[in-house]
Amino acid sequence: MGRKEDNIARATEVMHTRERIRNLAIAAHIDHGKTTLSDNLIAGAGMMSEDLAGKSRVLDFDEQESARGITINAASASMVHAIQEDDDDGNLLWEDEEKTKPKTNDYLINLIDTPGHVDFGGDVTRAMRAVDGCIILACAVEGTMPQTETVVRQALKEKVRPVLFINKVDRLINELQIDGPEMMQRFEKIILKVNKLIQTFAPPEVAKDWQVSVGAGTVAFGSAYYNWGMSIPYMHRTGLNFKDIFEHCANDDQKALSKKAPVHEVLLDMAVQQLPSPIVAQEYRIPNIWQGDLESIEGKAMLECDSDGPLSLMITKIWMDPHAGEVAVGRVYSGSVKHGESLWAIGGAKAERVQQVSMMVGSDRIQVSHVSAGNIAAITGIRSAAAGVTIAREKDAEPFEAIRHYSEPVVTVAVEPKAMKDLPKFIDALRGLAKADASLQVSTNAETGEALLAGMGELHLEITVYRLEEEQGIKVKVSEPIVVYRECIESNNDGRAFEGKSPNRHNRFYIEAEPLSTDVIQALREGHFGDGTVRNKDSKSVGDKFAEFGMEKNLMRKIYAINGTNVLVNDTKGIQNLHETRELIIEGFNEVCKKGPLAEEPLMGVMMRLVDAKLHEDAIHRGPAQTIPAVRNACRGALIRSRPVVLEPMQNIRIDAPNDVIGGVTREVTTRRGVIEDMPVDGGTASVIGKMPVAETFGFSNDIRAASQGRAVWNTENAGFEILPMALLEKTVGEIRERKGLKPEIPGEAYYLD
Repeated sequence: MGRKEDNIARATEVMHTRERIRNLAIAAHIDHGKTTLSDNLIAGAGMMSEDLAGKSRVLDFDEQESARGITINAASASMVHAIQEDDDDGNLLWEDEEKTKPKTNDYLINLIDTPGHVDFGGDVTRAMRAVDGCIILACAVEGTMPQTETVVRQALKEKVRPVLFINKVDRLINELQIDGPEMMQRFEKIILKVNKLIQTFAPPEVAKDWQVSVGAGTVAFGSAYYNWGMSIPYMHRTGLNFKDIFEHCANDDQKALSKKAPVHEVLLDMAVQQLPSPIVAQEYRIPNIWQGDLESIEGKAMLECDSDGPLSLMITKIWMDPHAGEVAVGRVYSGSVKHGESLWAIGGAKAERVQQVSMMVGSDRIQVSHVSAGNIAAITGIRSAAAGVTIAREKDAEPFEAIRHYSEPVVTVAVEPKAMKDLPKFIDALRGLAKADASLQVSTNAETGEALLAGMGELHLEITVYRLEEEQGIKVKVSEPIVVYRECIESNNDGRAFEGKSPNRHNRFYIEAEPLSTDVIQALREGHFGDGTVRNKDSKSVGDKFAEFGMEKNLMRKIYAINGTNVLVNDTKGIQNLHETRELIIEGFNEVCKKGPLAEEPLMGVMMRLVDAKLHEDAIHRGPAQTIPAVRNACRGALIRSRPVVLEPMQNIRIDAPNDVIGGVTREVTTRRGVIEDMPVDGGTASVIGKMPVAETFGFSNDIRAASQGRAVWNTENAGFEILPMALLEKTVGEIRERKGLKPEIPGEAYYLD
C-alpha cells in the first residue's frame, strides 16, 4: 500500500473522532505563496511527491489556474497528521523504553486553499463558512497588503480563528541581506498590523484571546517555496534557533533546513494545538450562522456537533467534474450524509438521491460510505444544490444564514453564442456557472439568447467566458465590459409627496423618498435586518433594530419590505383595503429598486414612505395592472423630486514602482480620474496609494506596464460607491440609456405624473 493510500485509509478512520478534526483555510493577498504552502502541507502528509511540491500546485488543478499561476477556485484537500503525545507536565511520551518510537495520535486536517485576487473574493467568503480556523499568510518582504485585510475581515465575520505564518523569510536574508534585529522589527510590524485587524474586526468577546503572538505559538515563519518553517514551540522541541536559520540560508543549504524543520510539521502542529476542533468551534459559530431555535433538537445537535443528530450540511462550493457532473462540497454541521439516501436542498422542488459521498484530496475524490459531523464532504446527485444552500433530510428544515459577500458585482459583459444551434446548451452552461459561483450574476433573454454576466472585475468575467468556450465547447461573442452604476438621491421630498396614478385613474399613491445614512446602508448590506417582504409579525422586531441606528421607532415598525439596501415603509393611517394591495405595492417598489428613474440602474440606500393612498372600493379596479404601474410611477417621481444622483463603483489601488518611473505611474492614475491619497517612499521604491473609478480601470494593466516599463506591481480592492461628478452625469446617463434602447434624455417629473 503506497503512502497516499495508507493516508486515505487513516483519514477515513480518524474522520469519526471529532476531537481530532481540524478544518482550516489558507488565506492571503495574491502571490504571497498560499498554493505553494498548501502543496508542501499535502506533500508532507504523503499525498504527493515532495520534489514536486510548490511546483505542481496540486490545488490549482484548473487549467486556467496553472496557466496564470494564480488560484481562482477555493480547492480542498484532506490529510492526516500525526502528533507526538505528551503527559500532563508536557513530557513527550514514547512507545518503547529506548525512546526511539514516539507515541503519536492521528489528526485529520481538512484544508482549503483560497484565491488572493480581488476578483475572486466571493470564493474566500464561502470557504470561510466551511472552516473553523485559518492560517493567514503574510509575505515577509511586502508585509500585510489590502487583500490580506479583506481576508482577515472575512474570516473574523464568520468567527474563524486565525493564526499567522510569515512567508518568504529566505528572501529577507538572501535578497535584502537583513540582519537579526532588523528581521525582528519587520516581524513585529506584521504581527502588530494583523493584531490590529483582529482587534478591530473580531467579535468583542474573543478579540483579546485571538491576538497572535510568537511566544504563544500562534505565529510561525519560514519559506513555503524551500519547504522549511519555524515556531517557538518547535524550537523548544528540536533545539534549533535563529542562528541556524541564518546559517542555512546564507550557505544556500535550505534543503537541509527543510529536513530539520519541515514547514508541514511546524504549521500542522500549530493548527492542531492552537486551532479549535469542530466540537469546540461549533458551540460559538452556530449562533452566528444559524437563526433557528438553539434549544431545538437540530440546534442542540449542531452546537454539540453530534453525528447521530438530524443532518445539517451547508454547501460552500459546486464544481464540475468532467465524469460525475456537478459535485457539491460542503461542511457537515450535524448528522451524517450517507450514500444512497434521499435529501432536500432547502428551496428545491423535490428530494434527490445522493449518488456518491466522498472526501476531497485535491482533484481526487475518495469515495466513502458516509461522512459524519465536523467534516467537509463532497456529494453528487443533488442537482438543485448551489453554493450557500442548506441540505437536510426534512423539507422544511431551518436553513443557514445566507453567505454575505463583501463586494457586489460591478462589471458586466453581454455574451451570446456565435451559433444559434448552441443556444440550449449555452443556457444550461450558464445555469451551471451561476450555481458554482454565487458572486456571478447571470440574467438571460430567452428570445435573443443574449446573457448578461455581472462579476467582480475584468479577470473574473474573462475566466467565466473561458470556461464557457473551453470546458463547455461553446464559441461565444462577448461585448466590451460595462460598469454597473447605482442610483441614489441627495435630498428628499418631505411634504411634497409625488402622486402616482393608476392607468384607469381610480387609484392614487403618494410617495416620499429620503436617503438612508451610511451606517444603515452598511447594516442592510450585512443582512442585519434581513431581506425581502417583512411579515406582519416580524415588523415590530425589525423596526426596533432600525431604531438602534437612530431611526424613528414607530415609523420603522410599519415597515413593508427591504430590497438590498432600500426600504419601503407604510406611513399611512386608516386607509381602507390597503392591506389587500400590500403585495402589489411591494412588487412596484421592487421593480423600482431594480431599475431607477435616471438610467434604469439598481437603486441603493433609499427609504420610500407611502404617506397616502386613494383606492377604488371595488377590488377588480385595483388589481396588479392598476396598482403596480401607479406605485412604480409614484416611487420614480419621488426620486426625481429628491435630487437624484448616480453612484459609480470605486477601487482602492496601491502601485509600487521604482522611483525613476513613478512619474509615469502617477500620470496614468490622474488621467483616469484617480485620487492619490499617499505616496510613501521606502528606499528605491515609491508607492502610490489612492482610489480610482472602476469605469476607468479597463485596460489599466497594459497602460501601467507601459508607463513603468513593466516594473510596477499593483493591486486593487473594491471600495464601495461614490457620487459621479455632476459634469459627467448627463454624458454617462445618456450613454447607458442609449445602450439599453431608451431615449438619451433623462425623464422629468411630468413623465411620471401621467
